[in-house]
Amino acid sequence: MLFIIPYFFLELYFSLAVGSNIGFMGSVLWILVSFMLGMGLLQNAHITIMKSFSSLATGKLNGKSFHDSSTAYFLGAILLIIPGVFSDFLGVFALLYSLYLQFGGTIPFIKNKTNIKNSNKQGDENVIDVEIIKHDTISHTKP
Repeated sequence: MLFIIPYFFLELYFSLAVGSNIGFMGSVLWILVSFMLGMGLLQNAHITIMKSFSSLATGKLNGKSFHDSSTAYFLGAILLIIPGVFSDFLGVFALLYSLYLQFGGTIPFIKNKTNIKNSNKQGDENVIDVEIIKHDTISHTKP
């Protein structure tokens, strides 16, 4: 609820600013084109999702990137359907992010920055030291 009121003010401000520059018919054309573009994206969502599945199967996308890409695609399409300049900007931004993820762009996650300094040690953290002690099986009994 905290973000809805600033969103409406930004939407109103940008819509009025752009509308005053391009006129009434330009604003109507803007709304119709963005609506048709958003509906077209939603209608072809199954094709995009299938391409993402194939990228997931070939290893180009990991599970998190697949989820983020699909979510950004749907969110972008829905934001384009909503009339307004600010929502269209957010929708295009979400679609560009989805496209970025589709082409392999990921932000690497580094858990511990000390591992970067010691990355030249191969397998030191994965080695288990084992000592095998062999016991004599000869019985020590007196004759």
